[in-house]
Amino acid sequence: MPGPGATPHRTPLRRISQGSLFALSRSSAFPDAPHGLGFLEPAMSELLDEAEALQANVEGLKGLSESLETFNEAFASYLYMMTMNSLTVDWPQEPTEISYELAKRRAEQEALAAAQPPPPEPEPSRSDKTATEGPAETTYTGDATTFVTAPTEPEAPRPKKKGKPKLTAKEKKERAVYIEKVVQTLPLEFRGNDPTLRRHVEMVITPLMERAGEGVRLHELIVPPDLNQARVNKCLIVLVNRRVVQKDNSTGQVLYYWVGLPA
Repeated sequence: MPGPGATPHRTPLRRISQGSLFALSRSSAFPDAPHGLGFLEPAMSELLDEAEALQANVEGLKGLSESLETFNEAFASYLYMMTMNSLTVDWPQEPTEISYELAKRRAEQEALAAAQPPPPEPEPSRSDKTATEGPAETTYTGDATTFVTAPTEPEAPRPKKKGKPKLTAKEKKERAVYIEKVVQTLPLEFRGNDPTLRRHVEMVITPLMERAGEGVRLHELIVPPDLNQARVNKCLIVLVNRRVVQKDNSTGQVLYYWVGLPA
C-alpha cells in the first residue's frame, strides 16, 4: 500500500473521440463553440427536422395503403360483376324467337291430339271369329255314320296391356315447371354452367317422377350412349344430398325413391 504522503493512483480517463459533441464544445479549433449544454440546440433542431420528415413519410405510406385497399375493393367488385354478367347475360344457348314459335306450335299439336278421341278398333272378320272359337267338339252317338258336332264356347278375350297415359299440354308444362324448381336447388354446375349436365339431370328426374312410389334401380335410368352410368350416378348423388331422392338398400339391392321438394 502507498504511504500517507504518496499520491494515490487514478484510472486514466478514456480518450474522447474527435467527432463527439463534447469534444466539439471543448475544442480550441472552434473558439466560437457554445459552452455548457448550448451545443445541444443545433442537434435537437436537426433531430426535429428528421422526425418531421419521418412522420411525413409514414403518413404517405398510410395514404398509399388506403388507396390500395380502395382499389382492391373496387376491382373485386368489378370482377364479381363480370362473373354475374357472364352467368346471366352471356348465354349462347338461349332460346330465340323461332324456338318459342316451335314450342307453341308443338304444344298446340299435342293439345289437338289429346282432344281427339281414339280411333275405333276394327271388328274381327268371320275367319278371325272361327280361328278364335277354335275347333268344334265331335260326339259319337253310336251310329257309325252319324256324328253330332257341338259348338265350343268362345274363349274370353285377353285384356290388353294399357300403356302409360299421355300427359296433356298443361300437365307437361306443370311437370316442366316443377323440374325447373328442383334443378334450381342443385349446385351451380347443374343450373346452367354445364348445359349437358343439366339435360342429364332432367333425364334422370323424369322417370323417377313417373314412377313415384316405386323403387328404381340405377341401370334402369341409363340411356346409352349419351347418359352413361357415371353420369347417372353423379346426378343421383346430388339428388340424394338435396333429399329430393331417397336411397334404400334394405332389400339387398340399391333402389331410389322419388321424394320431391318439401312442401
